[in-house]
Amino acid sequence: MQALRNLPKIDKFITHDAFGDLSPTLVTQIAQEQIELLRRKLLARELETFTEESLVESVCEAYRTLLSPSLKPLINATGVILHTNMGRSLIDPRILDNAAKVICSYSNLEYDQEAGCRGERYTHVSRHLTTLLGVEDVLVVNNNASAVFLVLNTFAKGREAVVSRGELVEIGGGFRIPEVMSQSGALLHEVGTTNKTKASDYAQAINDNTALLMKVHRSNFTIEGFSEETPYGEIKILAQRHGLIDYYDLGSGYIPELPYNLSTIELPIAKVLEDSPALISFSGDKLFGSVQAGIIAGKKELIDQLKRNHLLRMLRVDKVTLSILEESIKAYLEQHYDLIPTLRLLFTDTEELRERAEVMRQAIGTIRCEVIETTTFMGGGTLPNQKFPTIALHLYGKVTRLERAFRQRDIIGRIEKDAFLIDLRALEPQYDVYIIKTAQEVCA
Repeated sequence: MQALRNLPKIDKFITHDAFGDLSPTLVTQIAQEQIELLRRKLLARELETFTEESLVESVCEAYRTLLSPSLKPLINATGVILHTNMGRSLIDPRILDNAAKVICSYSNLEYDQEAGCRGERYTHVSRHLTTLLGVEDVLVVNNNASAVFLVLNTFAKGREAVVSRGELVEIGGGFRIPEVMSQSGALLHEVGTTNKTKASDYAQAINDNTALLMKVHRSNFTIEGFSEETPYGEIKILAQRHGLIDYYDLGSGYIPELPYNLSTIELPIAKVLEDSPALISFSGDKLFGSVQAGIIAGKKELIDQLKRNHLLRMLRVDKVTLSILEESIKAYLEQHYDLIPTLRLLFTDTEELRERAEVMRQAIGTIRCEVIETTTFMGGGTLPNQKFPTIALHLYGKVTRLERAFRQRDIIGRIEKDAFLIDLRALEPQYDVYIIKTAQEVCA
């Protein structure tokens, strides 16, 4: 076949002027793949002929596709502030700018400048965090699952950790507390039933091989009806009486009282700390609203033991995480909650959302949409089943077409009761104009 004989030689083909500014190594690799693909199509008679120009363009297109970023920003119009699939907590640009001064430079990450010798990376957040939480010491690892693993491996390896059967949760991605405990080397001792666990259940489970009493936050479900759980304060007293460690895995911790009576459902960190727990852990993102990390806080002697565990080397955080986390904690200390987008979005008054929605509706066209009151969830494995108010634009039209059209323009809305909604609860105001422009095009 003549077309097969016309396939170019690689060494000559990659000298084409169109590839002048491109990486020769990458162009060579892609050109080989494109020529081989073209050869197979010709042999299969899917193509009869080709031109050099079309082959050059296919190589350039493959080059651009390969180097286009996989991660990209999306506009969250779902109303779910801590959307796990979209990265959970936002980081305020001002926080990032301050952190960038350290991230983009050499730093004293593990250098004690006063002593002129090696230092410890965890001291950089410990001073601010201990002040914020009012605890003896803290330790930061790469996420809260790591925090749970490290605590159990340090204090309960080969020994029993007592946990309520109703708290053996499965979090996102199929990770389950029992499996985490097993991998850590701790022996799970379930007590109580799915719906009821009493202090006496914990007491009866204690034996010579018991290491700690553990309470786990039900991050993504609730138990209602005929149910009962043991307050952490009672678990703490029981642990002290028997010389055991008490540990509360909060999952998600937060500082200020939340609006819409949400704090009556899930206690703030300060309320939990009133019981003086030996150890607690929670996520640095989620309700805390910073970067992904696992924060362990409590008694200094226990934190020191965690630091001596060789597993910490595999779970430690880098300068990027520590720098952003430190800036977020400083914002909390000064009560600059506007620098914590998670809180800023949650605390935004519904009337402010309504005013923005009405402006958008007028610009899009009143015959194309309406402003509605609805409810949303926090997301991210926090405040399970707890709804709070929000305002949304209901765009008229076939919902699947609208959802797809907006998604293709990087706007992720939601479908509710056969209606496509642009929910303003998690929507930053700077995106309003783009939403309007997109709606005008899609709904025209």
